[in-house]
Amino acid sequence: MLKAYKSDVLLCLADLSNDEVFTPPAIANRMLDLLPRDIWANPDIKILDPAAKSGVFLREAAKRMLNAQVPDFQKNLDEIEERKKDGKPLTQKQLQFQEKLQDTINHIFTTQLYGLPITELTALLSRRSVYCSKDAMNEHSVVQGFDDTQGNMRFFADIHHQWENGKCKSCGASAKTLDREDGKEQHAYAFIHYEQLVKKWSEIKEMHFDVIIGNPPYQLSDGGAQASAKPIYHLFVEQAKKLNPDYLVMITPARFFTGGKGLDEYRENFIHDKRIAVLHDFANSKEIFSGVDIKGGVCYFLRDNVRPEGECEIHRHNIDGENISHRYLCEDGDNIFIRESQLVSIKRKVQALGEPTMDLIASPAKLYGLRGDAIKSREKYGLPEMSDTPIDGGFRLLGLDEKLKRIYQYLPKDYPFEQSVPALHKYKVFISESYGCGEIGDVPATPVLATPADLCTETFIQIGCFETEQEAANLLSYIKTKFFRALVGIRKQTQHATRTVYSFVPQQDFSKSWTDKELYQKYGLDNEEIAFIEKMVREME
Repeated sequence: MLKAYKSDVLLCLADLSNDEVFTPPAIANRMLDLLPRDIWANPDIKILDPAAKSGVFLREAAKRMLNAQVPDFQKNLDEIEERKKDGKPLTQKQLQFQEKLQDTINHIFTTQLYGLPITELTALLSRRSVYCSKDAMNEHSVVQGFDDTQGNMRFFADIHHQWENGKCKSCGASAKTLDREDGKEQHAYAFIHYEQLVKKWSEIKEMHFDVIIGNPPYQLSDGGAQASAKPIYHLFVEQAKKLNPDYLVMITPARFFTGGKGLDEYRENFIHDKRIAVLHDFANSKEIFSGVDIKGGVCYFLRDNVRPEGECEIHRHNIDGENISHRYLCEDGDNIFIRESQLVSIKRKVQALGEPTMDLIASPAKLYGLRGDAIKSREKYGLPEMSDTPIDGGFRLLGLDEKLKRIYQYLPKDYPFEQSVPALHKYKVFISESYGCGEIGDVPATPVLATPADLCTETFIQIGCFETEQEAANLLSYIKTKFFRALVGIRKQTQHATRTVYSFVPQQDFSKSWTDKELYQKYGLDNEEIAFIEKMVREME
């Protein structure tokens, strides 16, 4: 614990791909850097990691406390080691230093650092990396003074989900998936089953944690189809806020900025929270977690209860480098956080003209009542056969075949699909409902100009409702502009592109075609804003 790690196993663990992602030591230290420097010398502060996996946050915090509370401790230790190697007895001053150092170590680990490991395995790992022993009372432990083998790294195997209608009342986990026989991991995380926790560890109820810091589990299966999962990281953040720490630092997925299953209330609370003092937002999760692709990116933040409420220092990390701005996380009237500061100013200029937006002429999902696999799995839905050749007076359906490639099938006019759609007999554009990965300027597969005889499965979104083919063609020219796709990127933070992603894109006069140059001029974009769009958004054929 006292010497620098020459080969750090936590660096290897950080490369593992898992919903419960291990934090690299370098990132843990960048998060600890957000805290005031003077706290490390304070022997009275308490720090909690409510979702310990490797113990890296507490290990790195301990190093800072030792350096602050015992200045030059490493230098003194090195001198003691040299003296021992030379066979010389230690001086009285060195003996006193050793005793003082051990007393400080005991104090830090027994009264200042606390962790709640999320599994039995991570409990062993955390104690090994923090105390240098999986048993806190073992002779190999760097700490003296614990009266429990777990030390302050407590794992509670007897905390359980409380099932109600097939879901856990506390965390929403699925009974179907996690109501397991005794001896198997339940993933009933102690921190978000807090009422049970305080019954098992009564002392925690009386503690005030000055700092809560961690990297919580991101999701649990909710019993839905295939790999359906429910986010749970927000439950750790909200529970931490209830304990009212002076400083809260956490790293989580960032997709909640614009969407996410069951995250509406959390997003609303977060983006209107003027206690969020610093936010580091990464478009590419691999910049933080090597080899782990988290759609929508990741972020870590400091919530500061000590400073007055105010603007946030936002660090946006993307392919363009790091951009720093100072602003509130949410503008009046919005319900999302706009990640790129340049897009904030562009959006303001667009909205100043008060034009209607494209989501008003974009379709909801499954517009014609046909699922995405309607063509390849028609029998599953009780649908009659389709034809590979045109049918007089019938319709043409755009969908996907068994290899997920676009295919047209032809339907008779009496085919049993939803035929009351107003735009059915109009010209329109079909665009993929899912594409890219949520980066600014994601390029969709080629949009399709659709005739009055065309319809689509839910794989596509329909935009527009025109009397003439030329108007639909002009809409298509607009969709292909970088300006259009930059504004789509405000809301599109994952691969999905439902009609809500078009809510910041203004409608145009579709009696004419559009180019980026015309749009830049119309909305008065300056050189910096134009350069941002031109760099971040790829050309679209």
